[in-house]
Amino acid sequence: MFLSQLKSPGGDRAVAARTEDGAWIVPGARTARDLALAAIAAGRGLEAEVTARGRGEAVDLAGALADGRVLLPLDHDDPAHLHLTGTGLTHLGSAATRNSMHAKADAEALTDSMKMFRMGLEGGKPQGGAAGVQPEWFYKGNGVNAVAPGAPLVSPGFALDAGEEPEIAGLYLIGPDGTPFRLGFALANEFSDHVTERGNYLWLAHSKLRPASFGPEMLVGDLPQHVEGTSRILRNGAVIWEKPFLSGESNMSHSLANLEHHHFKYALFRQPGDVHVHFFGTATLSFADGVKAQAGDVFQIESPALGLPLANPLDQQPDGGTPVAVATL
Repeated sequence: MFLSQLKSPGGDRAVAARTEDGAWIVPGARTARDLALAAIAAGRGLEAEVTARGRGEAVDLAGALADGRVLLPLDHDDPAHLHLTGTGLTHLGSAATRNSMHAKADAEALTDSMKMFRMGLEGGKPQGGAAGVQPEWFYKGNGVNAVAPGAPLVSPGFALDAGEEPEIAGLYLIGPDGTPFRLGFALANEFSDHVTERGNYLWLAHSKLRPASFGPEMLVGDLPQHVEGTSRILRNGAVIWEKPFLSGESNMSHSLANLEHHHFKYALFRQPGDVHVHFFGTATLSFADGVKAQAGDVFQIESPALGLPLANPLDQQPDGGTPVAVATL
């Protein structure tokens, strides 16, 4: 089952569910978060909650997406309570690009990136419920940086690069007692500044403070062990770059459970009612192939296992060379 959020032509919000036999409005659900809270209160899964409500009117999701009425599949009424975070160097092959970006003069020396990747290979999939090695972790911002499918990804004027990262994101809600609940998974574009990151690996934190998009749909239930997808960039309607990508635990150096543990082990991230969108990483970047996206280009990420494709155009703010002045009270 897939879930999505959309606006009606009149502007009201609704939740849509989709299975092989069609898509429909979920009765009595204004948001996916409200639906999940109701499922927690009833002591049942999200799909069971949707089934218990019956089917509302049929909906044309592709048409709603074309009309710009599809929202993020999970959000929060207060953007400050939605957290965008992620982990890197988690996919087999993901270290190669990072290693070349951060290579040291001494060809025999391992970069910190390669060391981190090898740690994941050796200890990222622990057995017997034990905690494995902790991954690289980064912060992308709160709900202010969460961009709906079809909406522009805006690169700040001071950015040195504006590149896509085709990923899968886990979508979570913290229950009333502080328990993290995974609602599902979504396609994601973990948009980043790779030139800034390449300058110094300690600038990774700066490079990740960019908008990101995910959706249009949320896959409810387990993620397949092997996920195949395609990432492409369109310019004036023509494909200028295209490459397949792989995800799922079969293609990762960490288990999802290990990545989740090392995020939610912090009490800060177990505050009741909060929403978390956690990006699981990628091994495929147009930047690695020397492609430089420009304003007006469209990023497209698709994988049938994750529902409808995700597309966002690139926009660029004016030059941000003027320093921000802080006022004194």
